[in-house]
Amino acid sequence: MSYWVLLLVSLLACSVGFYSYLWFISVGYGLSIAAIGVTLAIAFHGVMTLPEWLACILLMVYGCRLSGYLLFRERKSAAYRKKLTPELNRSKGMPFIAKLGLWVTCGLLYTMMTIPLYFRLQNGATSDTMLWIGIVVTACGIALEATADFQKSAAKRKNSQRFVDSGLYRFVRCPNYLGELLIWLGVLLGGTTAISGALQWVVAILGFLSIVWIMFSGARRLEIRQDRNYGEDPEYQKYVKTVPILIPFVPLYSVKKYKFLVA
Repeated sequence: MSYWVLLLVSLLACSVGFYSYLWFISVGYGLSIAAIGVTLAIAFHGVMTLPEWLACILLMVYGCRLSGYLLFRERKSAAYRKKLTPELNRSKGMPFIAKLGLWVTCGLLYTMMTIPLYFRLQNGATSDTMLWIGIVVTACGIALEATADFQKSAAKRKNSQRFVDSGLYRFVRCPNYLGELLIWLGVLLGGTTAISGALQWVVAILGFLSIVWIMFSGARRLEIRQDRNYGEDPEYQKYVKTVPILIPFVPLYSVKKYKFLVA
């Protein structure tokens, strides 16, 4: 199977973003990853080993959970819908050519992020060790992200006006983004023993570095927004000065000054 098929599948799945451009990077993101997992499982079903099946299933689980969670939040959370309204209005006035460019960019990015698993299936590998390690890392990332989303939703239901500093948020301010990084680190690790040639390495590493940049960019936007909402709260000031923003135990407490993270 050609990687162009994966790109086409990714583009078809994330085309839901033409409803709202935010869906290119939210609901369409999850749908694309799940669809790529299904496509890989179908294309290589006759030669796949157990860990390869598990790797594909994890992509499906991740994508379906993410899209389902985002849709549920959008439909059920009044506060989130209120925050989303300006973006929906902006989407209606967004030029079609701009949406088209975002669509292609997202489709390509999601293909590159999953490409290590494609290389593993297409090229084959002599050992399953790194794939098993990658599966464990990815599974931990999915569990971490899902738990963080659940804990934040529960905390906001109790007090929507307060920042979240309970559960996983006691250790890192963006545990859901940390989970995202672990997911794609696991996918990259799983494909390392099968990636062949400089071009394949460049594509695989570029896909991973792109999601790293996106997560730090997201952390920067969140930091700026929370500073605006809670900046005068002494408890918040203590929180942001003592809890790392994205990587636990790494004393990086702020990224808002890094302009290269502007998306």
